[in-house]
Amino acid sequence: MTTVRDSDRGNHSGWQQGAAAPTLAALLGLVSVQTGAAIGKSLFPLVGAEGVAALRLGLSALVLALVFRPWQLWGRASWRDLLAYGLTMGLMNLLIYRAFSTIPVSIAVSIEVIGPLGAALVSSRRAIDFLWIGLSLLGLALLPLGAVHGRLDPAGVAYALGAALCWGLYIFAGARVARHGNQAVAAGMLVAALFIVPLGAVQAGTLLLAPAVLAVGLGIAILSSMLPYVLDMFAMRHLPANVFGVLLSASPAVSAVAGWLILGEVLSALQCAGIACVSAACAGSTLTRRPTAAAPATGPAP
Repeated sequence: MTTVRDSDRGNHSGWQQGAAAPTLAALLGLVSVQTGAAIGKSLFPLVGAEGVAALRLGLSALVLALVFRPWQLWGRASWRDLLAYGLTMGLMNLLIYRAFSTIPVSIAVSIEVIGPLGAALVSSRRAIDFLWIGLSLLGLALLPLGAVHGRLDPAGVAYALGAALCWGLYIFAGARVARHGNQAVAAGMLVAALFIVPLGAVQAGTLLLAPAVLAVGLGIAILSSMLPYVLDMFAMRHLPANVFGVLLSASPAVSAVAGWLILGEVLSALQCAGIACVSAACAGSTLTRRPTAAAPATGPAP
C-alpha cells in the first residue's frame, strides 16, 4: 500500500492554503477583463469600436510607458520582434471590438479563445489533443444555433476569427520578446497605440477628448489592461501554470455573465452549451499539455 508522508501532507496543505490569494487574484483579473469588455461595448454608440480600442490602448500605453520606460530597450531588443508583438496586440484588440459591435460579447470571446488553443495544439500530434480540437469545433458549431435575436452577423464572426488568429500570432510574437519582461509589454502596447489611436481619432474625432469619454476610457483601460496585468502577474508567480490556465479557460463563461448583467445580452441554451464546450476544450488542453508545448496567453486580453 502506498503511504503519504507527513511532510508531503504538510506541503500539499501549505500549497492549498497559499493558493487562495493567487487563485482569487486570477479570478478577479478574469472578471476585470470581461467587465471592461462589456463596458467598452456600451461606449460604442459614442466613439465606435475603433474609438474604444484607441482609448484602451492609448491610455494603457501612456501609463505603462511612464512606469516601465520601454525606450531603455533601445539597442538591447530586436525592434522587428517588438513591432510584430505590438502589431498583433493592436489588431487583436481592434478586431475583437469590431466583433463586439455586431455579435454578443460572449460569442466573440468564445471564438477568440480558439486562437491560443490552436497555438497550444498546432505542434501536437497526441491522440488526446484531437479530443480538445473536436470539442472546440463542436462548441463553435453550437454558437450560431438558437440565437435569440436571429442569426449571428457573418461580419462579426469573421472579425472574431481574425482576433483569434491575431491572438495565436501574438503568443508566438510575445515568446520572442518575453525575456525583456515588463518593458517589452510596455513597448508592444506603445506600438499598438501608435497605429490604433489614429484610427480611433478618425472614427470619433474630438469626442475622444471629451472629459466623460476619457473618464470611461480610463476605466476601460484599468479594467481591461492595467488591473488584470497586475493581478495576473501575482497569480502566475504563485500558481502552477496548469492551474492558472484552467482558471483562464472560464473566460467565455465570465464574458457571458458580464454581457448579460451590463449589456442585457441573452443567449440560447445551445449557445451556452457551445460556450461550455469551448471552455472545456481550453481547460482540457491546459491540463494535458506537455511542458514544451505553446502556452496560452497569460496577459490580459480582450
